[in-house]
Amino acid sequence: DYKLTYYTPDYETKDTDILAAFRVTPQPGVPPEEAGAAVAAES
Repeated sequence: DYKLTYYTPDYETKDTDILAAFRVTPQPGVPPEEAGAAVAAES
């Protein structure tokens, strides 16, 4: 489960963080959080 490792909804950014935005369209039947976490795992 990628989500458990890479998806942290309560994370608060720091002034030193570098942020990037990605648009992800999950495949049918895949939760958005899981698809986003899979992209984060490859970054």
